[in-house]
Amino acid sequence: MIEVFVFACNAVFPLLILIVTGYCLRRIGLITEEFLRIGNKLVFYVSLPLYLFYNIYQIENLKDIQVDVLLYAGAMVFLFFGIGLLVARFWISDPLQKGVILQCTFRSNFAIIGIPLSGALGGSEGVAVAALLSAVTIPVYNVLAVISLSVYLPSEGKKKADFSQIFKKIAKNPLIIGVLSGVLCLLIRNILPQSNGEPVFMLRKQGSVLYRAIEEISHIASPLALLVLGGQFSFQSAKEKRREIWIGTVLRVLIIPAIALGGAWLLSSISDTFHATPAVYTAYTALYGTPVAVSSAIMAKEMHNDAELAGQLVVWTSLLSLVTLFVFTVVLRFAGLI
Repeated sequence: MIEVFVFACNAVFPLLILIVTGYCLRRIGLITEEFLRIGNKLVFYVSLPLYLFYNIYQIENLKDIQVDVLLYAGAMVFLFFGIGLLVARFWISDPLQKGVILQCTFRSNFAIIGIPLSGALGGSEGVAVAALLSAVTIPVYNVLAVISLSVYLPSEGKKKADFSQIFKKIAKNPLIIGVLSGVLCLLIRNILPQSNGEPVFMLRKQGSVLYRAIEEISHIASPLALLVLGGQFSFQSAKEKRREIWIGTVLRVLIIPAIALGGAWLLSSISDTFHATPAVYTAYTALYGTPVAVSSAIMAKEMHNDAELAGQLVVWTSLLSLVTLFVFTVVLRFAGLI
């Protein structure tokens, strides 16, 4: 039992410390708004894409990619979108808040918190699975987010969604480019002729200088992303919206991950074709148990939804997810699943 708690603490607490450090540095002025702006861009455009590329490239064989694991992840996102529709329909009265709650239900902060958590829980294998999952979930998240924030708005407040522009943005998304580049290099490496059991060209050998540079830059992705996340926290008063904050937070950090992880365990138990390995469970924990994406608040503001509620959901799901992630980690470790 002690080992289980130590394992969970080692996985979750470093993330908490980095987030709190970012918050404290911002409060005392060592981190400025300009630093947060530049830091966000550095993480999004450089370090995280290289981090994803690097970890996908570590996959030794294409046979290690489990298509059923990717299909399950995509199916769950659409299931949670449906759950969010029901919650927004029956529990949320303000049209400007419906889309915000819907987005919070299915959209996690997988890139910034989830992928580092996958590494903490499952090592390089966990990150490799998480990186592949991002290729499925990031495009789906972007499309469904626009739908969520458009469908409930009154006609006079609607900002018409241009889906051609959406798909262009998805195609230019640095995280997706990083993932697809890693998959492409992995494919090339596996189809090249071999010498002494190894491909004739490997980036980490024949291109070792470039490989080391990618490796070093990828190492700053997680700590910088978490420091920036902590620096962006703002605990403004939102008592009049506490019911909606409570609904969105409980859905995001408790109900959704419980359904996803429970479903994976059940499917793995009854199916001969679906097998969830420890690396898969760690990646699913990170995908479904992390807080709502920081960009969800930015999108809510741009599309004339309740940006204040969206911002508060980012803060409270981020804080409370550290507690629920710890609990889920303990349960999964105790059950021998990770």
